[in-house]
Amino acid sequence: MAVRIQLENFQIGAELNAITNGRHNIGGLCSFVGLVREMAGNENITSMTLEHYPSMTEKAIMEIEAEAQNRWPLEATLIIHRYGKLKPGDQIVLVAAASSHREAAFKACNFLIDWLKTKAPFWKLEESFKGSRWVNPRGTDDEAAARWD
Repeated sequence: MAVRIQLENFQIGAELNAITNGRHNIGGLCSFVGLVREMAGNENITSMTLEHYPSMTEKAIMEIEAEAQNRWPLEATLIIHRYGKLKPGDQIVLVAAASSHREAAFKACNFLIDWLKTKAPFWKLEESFKGSRWVNPRGTDDEAAARWD
């Protein structure tokens, strides 16, 4: 079980290997990587800046991770979320869930990213050639998270 909030990029393969290395009780590992898109609506995005309050964000994400652990028989989880100024194509988030069977890993991974999108306290500022704007929550993200209630 690991939660990291960091400025630095991450190496997907190395992170997933660290979860499973020597763990022969894991039969399924599911992961999701979120990237900065170059488009938001009809605008080209030049960068996205993610801000957070460290202790508040870590606590919220650890609670989300604990909820996944309570819902599914997981052997390991990993959540890495970046902050700071990111460019299109940069990695934002890595979520991984490992279990002895694939179904729990798939469900937990979906749950983790859905709840991160709606419950983790990050503020996103998108910048374009037209200026900058704070990103408002999307109804589709709330709908995706609501299926887990």
